[in-house]
Amino acid sequence: MRLLNSPRFPHAIYWRLFNVWPALRGTGLRVTYAARDWTELHVRLKLNWRTRNYVGTIFGGSLYGSVDAFYMVMIIRQIGDGYVVWDKSARIDFKRPGDRTLYAEFHVPREEVESLKAMADAEGELERDYAIELKDAEGRVYAVVTKRIYVARKDLYKQRRAERAAARRD
Repeated sequence: MRLLNSPRFPHAIYWRLFNVWPALRGTGLRVTYAARDWTELHVRLKLNWRTRNYVGTIFGGSLYGSVDAFYMVMIIRQIGDGYVVWDKSARIDFKRPGDRTLYAEFHVPREEVESLKAMADAEGELERDYAIELKDAEGRVYAVVTKRIYVARKDLYKQRRAERAAARRD
């Protein structure tokens, strides 16, 4: 895992690994594009025998799984070693049945990550919500997933984790 987190790990290989990672591959998703600087990423989710539910539309787990970890990974790849980034919570709002191939585009501009760093430096930790829409080729929205991302300075995170562990021992 250490090699994967290294900035020297080849970008072209890294994002293609998403397409063979068992947990993500099982959702039916395909990463179709990832910007070299991790500011943009595109995914495609086809309706097929692996993603079809009992009523013939895309299984809700595939809808959610197809967008699950990407905001967290994109922020981790940009923010640097001094910070901890976690997915904290998620919510999915179904707008219409997923009866065709769906697409999602993630955008985390460099300025956004710099803002997260500045706030984590000032406050120690923060949470931010990001919404991603799953759309068809014509742009109709089928589901909206809202992800809550937690960002903290690594030193503060380790200190709080140690305090919680000590409290459990007492």
